Amino acid sequence: MQKFLGSYFLTWDEEMFDEETGEGPLVNTSDLNEELGQVEYVFTDKTGTLTENNMEFIECCIEGHIYIPHVICNGQILHDSAGIDMIDSSPGGSGKDREELFFRALCLCHTVQVKEDDTVDGEKKGQLSGKPSIYISSSPDEVALVEGIQRLGYTYLRLKDNFMEILNRENDIERFELLEVLSFDSVRRRMSVIVKSAKGEIFLFCKGADSSIFPRVKEGKIEQIRSRVERNAVEGLRTLCVAYKKFTYEEYEIVEKQLQEAKLALQDREKKLAEAYEQIEHGLILLGATAVEDRLQEKAADTIDALQKAGIKVWVLTGDKMETAAAACYACKLFRRNTQILELTTKKIEEQNLHDVLFELSKTVLKHNGSLTRDIYSGLSAEMQDYGLIIDGAALSLIMKPREDGSSGNYREIFLEICRNCSAVLCCRMAPLQKAQIVKLIKWSKEHPITLAIGDGANDVSMILEAHVGIGIIGKEGRQAARNSDYAIPKFKHLKKMLLIHGHFYYVRISELVQYFFYKNVCFIFPQFLYQFFCGFSQQPLYDTAYLTLYNISFTSLPILLYSLMEQHVSSETLKRNPILYRDVAKNAHLRWHVFIYWTFLGVFDAVVFFFGAYFLFDNSTMTSNGQMFGNWTFGTLVFTVLVFTVTLKLALDTHH
Repeated sequence: MQKFLGSYFLTWDEEMFDEETGEGPLVNTSDLNEELGQVEYVFTDKTGTLTENNMEFIECCIEGHIYIPHVICNGQILHDSAGIDMIDSSPGGSGKDREELFFRALCLCHTVQVKEDDTVDGEKKGQLSGKPSIYISSSPDEVALVEGIQRLGYTYLRLKDNFMEILNRENDIERFELLEVLSFDSVRRRMSVIVKSAKGEIFLFCKGADSSIFPRVKEGKIEQIRSRVERNAVEGLRTLCVAYKKFTYEEYEIVEKQLQEAKLALQDREKKLAEAYEQIEHGLILLGATAVEDRLQEKAADTIDALQKAGIKVWVLTGDKMETAAAACYACKLFRRNTQILELTTKKIEEQNLHDVLFELSKTVLKHNGSLTRDIYSGLSAEMQDYGLIIDGAALSLIMKPREDGSSGNYREIFLEICRNCSAVLCCRMAPLQKAQIVKLIKWSKEHPITLAIGDGANDVSMILEAHVGIGIIGKEGRQAARNSDYAIPKFKHLKKMLLIHGHFYYVRISELVQYFFYKNVCFIFPQFLYQFFCGFSQQPLYDTAYLTLYNISFTSLPILLYSLMEQHVSSETLKRNPILYRDVAKNAHLRWHVFIYWTFLGVFDAVVFFFGAYFLFDNSTMTSNGQMFGNWTFGTLVFTVLVFTVTLKLALDTHH
């Protein structure tokens, strides 16, 4: 009852209502309220959780040339294709062809839908009036790319009768037949489309992460584009690479047959499709790369700073490129200027073997922090070096992969030891299942810490379900995360109040309720135990049957219920100003043995006072006004009355609010 009613205080909190989205917090379960006050690790997604998931197209790089939709030249803003800054000399004839191929690739390689407007004579009113089209997609990146390319002169119009239509710079409509879509997935980190032009040419256009595209490219200005991608990533921009491949009719027939067989397979269909995609998406020609900006959410940095002051370790788990994710971590204050970054990445492992890298990192952190593991509640002293760890998905796979001698556990323990001594951890290039794997690794470590996972998309569901407490962000990527979570909030900034205030109060209230129930029942039962020594062990009850029945149901239940719903031992403003107070209730501080023993002895002491106080009061055979002597019922009623008043008074004295 207390948990169920207490959960409403979270949903009624007006400060956690977001006017921009019109959403408030949701509680999908009330069983975990007190866990919010015991969180030791927070695992958070980046895109859409720490960031706004509101993508803005910044630039694209084609064959080493940089195209920017809006640039300032001589104090004037240049729009559309006029806004171009070249790294190399102007493109020649072949460069012009590659430029047009790149724009066509971005106009065709996506799953964007155009919002239908009213039509006049088969033509959309929006197009006739020159108004920009409204694009809809499950991926904000795709919308940003299509809108960005529109500002550079190429407009995606519609998908109609399996034909994709685009408007080029000459205002001519080009039609491409959509033959196949090789859908994006988090393992491949890319998507492709196979289209047929009006001239009968068949193209495969592919876009995806640089780590996924570069190994499959056979030609193109790879180094120039790679350099630009890395530069944009360091600036915190989200990057994608674009490549293409041209098929002959004979080659396409083979590809079509290969895909058809995989789609019709009755067993291992997903595996066969993945194998077919792998064979098709190779030997590509690199066209260029794009850069999209995703700004940090309001107060994301303040929230992370408060969580760290509260003694909570924050890990960022993302599928983004390492440089992009690292820039975001610096922006949101996960990493600070004095943080020494330790890298456990594929590039580092290629230079040294995994064993040497792990032991080198372990030696580094233990050299400054001592052989004992850093306690997350001890804070960061001036003498203790602040470390941040960056690990990618490939390196994690090597750590988790069992070795031939079956001793993979040793690598895991070393990895965990490194993580325990780091103030923050960034896991980049993570697949959804790897996110859950990381959460599970920490969750089942020897300390058994309470973990919390927070994300906004379907790719975060696995880690949300794996953590002790799962929180979904009601974001732009649908409600999969919110529906599969224990709690849902509109923005990441609301996590601060949810943990540091609501979580703190929930834990204090439930712990007081549990201890008080022990106390009042010891007070109730122990006089009955003492009474047996005075009634010849006849099992005669001390209390009337009505008292036995109603003591917990009625006489003492309502005060503690109200206390456990309303009590605030400190004000909300104090908790908000001092995140360090969260440490006072951490690690189950109010339900330790010494607290339990205190309440038990207090209950025994009060019970002895109740019983023997009434016993000695009746020692001289006191009589009533009608000459009758006080009997067993009167004695029990007196003990019970004093008992109820005392336990209620104890609760009143402990009440602060």
